[in-house]
Amino acid sequence: MLLVPVLLAAGCARHDPAPAPPRIDTTIAPFPDQTSTIVVPVTADLRMLERGLDQRTPRVLWTIDEHRDKCVRGKRVNLGIGRVKVTPDLGCRIIGEVTRGTIRVTGVGDRLNITMPVSAVIHVRDVGGVFGETVTARAIVNATGRLGLAGDWQPRATLDLAYDWREPPGIDIAGQRISFTSRADEKLKRVVAKLERDLPKEVAKLDLRTQLDGAWRHGFTVIELSKRNPPAWMRIAPRALGFGGYKIEGRQLRLTLAAEALTQTFVGPRPADPAPTPLPPPSQVKGQPGLRFFIPVLADYAQLEPIVLRTLRKLAAKGITLTGVGPVDVAFGKVTVYATTDNRLAVGVVAKVTPRDSKLPATTGEAWLTAQPYNEEGSQLVQARDVQLAADTDSTAVDLIVSLLDATQVQQAVALALRHDFAPDYQRVLTKAQAAIGARRQGDFFLSTEVSRVTTGRLQVTGAGLFLPVRAEGTAQIAYRPR
Repeated sequence: MLLVPVLLAAGCARHDPAPAPPRIDTTIAPFPDQTSTIVVPVTADLRMLERGLDQRTPRVLWTIDEHRDKCVRGKRVNLGIGRVKVTPDLGCRIIGEVTRGTIRVTGVGDRLNITMPVSAVIHVRDVGGVFGETVTARAIVNATGRLGLAGDWQPRATLDLAYDWREPPGIDIAGQRISFTSRADEKLKRVVAKLERDLPKEVAKLDLRTQLDGAWRHGFTVIELSKRNPPAWMRIAPRALGFGGYKIEGRQLRLTLAAEALTQTFVGPRPADPAPTPLPPPSQVKGQPGLRFFIPVLADYAQLEPIVLRTLRKLAAKGITLTGVGPVDVAFGKVTVYATTDNRLAVGVVAKVTPRDSKLPATTGEAWLTAQPYNEEGSQLVQARDVQLAADTDSTAVDLIVSLLDATQVQQAVALALRHDFAPDYQRVLTKAQAAIGARRQGDFFLSTEVSRVTTGRLQVTGAGLFLPVRAEGTAQIAYRPR
């Protein structure tokens, strides 16, 4: 056997360490930019519209004070030679006023409803200079319509207004009906037309553009995802803003807007804030609503080294047998793990190997293995495969340390030790990221986000550690909440 004479000749010596694999100091590759859609809800109280319309619309819509020569037409009788008037026409004086009640603004879904009660009290006096009567009338003005936005972000109201007399104005005197509906209709049409002009003006008072301009500017921001291991940041830069309709919920008018934004993830120093751009005109925002970004999850190699050492020591305690040598006692020392070429890990092991056969000297030294870590798509469990020596074991000067690391049981132990469950790191980073992006106030605007779905990518071997890219998705809103 060639190995025994070589070891006898070597005696008990410390061998020079085997050449270490090249160390690769690669950094985490840049994350691809993501397109996100951030919801921007703007709410207004319907009471604002009611108050505005109330201020614009007088309580007394119009007054009446007129004399009619023929309130009651005289009666005529046919005497065969023609119709002869037997009673004279009776004149009268009409005095009264038409008032309105409280204007009410309500709605359901995307329909806006306005109601305004109208009532009239009319006194018919001096009918024929003898008697008088008092009459009342009631009408309801109804408006239904929808809201929209113009290119300057100013809201527009498209309304369909109508009215209905519940009690038409009129009175029966001396068997004849005196009607005031035609003149009242003419006046009421003017009231309805004014209401139609006033509502868009009140809607414009919501000052939507000012709110949106502030929300747009505050959307350009950098959010810290994690402080260390590794420090990571998300930068948001809005690119477009679209109108997604409105909905009336109770007494709130909610306009939903969608901001298309570029979301970028950075690892390392804090990136510069994105430069805000002017509020663009409304445009079509494509894609599903949601915030999309990456969260870096990193396992430092220093975390793996004690695990490898502990696993090898457990193996040594059970006993190791080397081919051609027999049982050996092994004292494992320092373990070094770092990134090397071909997306592999270099694992250096310092050990003292003492053959139990007293004829063979003990050997102390360092040798190297390489292994390929990997994970299944969507899994946070990292495993190692293809563990192999980093040195040429066919050399005539076969080292006992190299023989040790070439042993199947040792390589299997190293592969098992390199098995790493990222789940705790994963949960810790997600928790930190959620806390960092969860809610923040900037002036009168409140940015709220929530991570709702995460997917795990393929493992990468980098100079900083084992890197697991995690793609996160969630929701984001910028709401206007004045203090």
